[in-house]
Amino acid sequence: KLEVKGRAPMTGFDRDKFGPPWADVDKNGCGTRNDILKRHLKEETFKKGDECVVLTGVLHDPYSGRTIMFERGAKTSMAVQIDHVIALADAWQKGARQWPSSKRRELANDPLNLLAVDGPLNSQKGAGDAATWLPPRRAYRCAYVTRQIEVKLKYGLWVTSAEKDAMKTVLSSC
Repeated sequence: KLEVKGRAPMTGFDRDKFGPPWADVDKNGCGTRNDILKRHLKEETFKKGDECVVLTGVLHDPYSGRTIMFERGAKTSMAVQIDHVIALADAWQKGARQWPSSKRRELANDPLNLLAVDGPLNSQKGAGDAATWLPPRRAYRCAYVTRQIEVKLKYGLWVTSAEKDAMKTVLSSC
């Protein structure tokens, strides 16, 4: 069902065009980053008097299969990052460039498009799509590609032919 087109240029891309990072879009008083950490971490602890700020927890990383200890702090928080399953730069090149800012903000903070994952693997992925990056843990690839398709369908984003071929290859083994 996904439309196949070429990749549009990155011209004009800026992370700020997707709204402030980790906005409280669900109006629960917590930023999206903490909502996603709470959803994915086990044994989490919170800042005293603030059930929004996750201080520590255990992540069972879907991308690597490893268990990662999360600890909030300048030198430790990067071990666990929040991945935009459809990277914002990729979305920009495949339809989001034409959207109103409200729709870009929705995509950037949509829990369907967000996963707490191994930080270095998320950095390695960058703005990659299914044709250029897949989780190293093969057992998670079906779920990962399925989620990418769900997000792209929900927001009307397109895929390149190489991306569609990669998605079909992954899904044929599920």
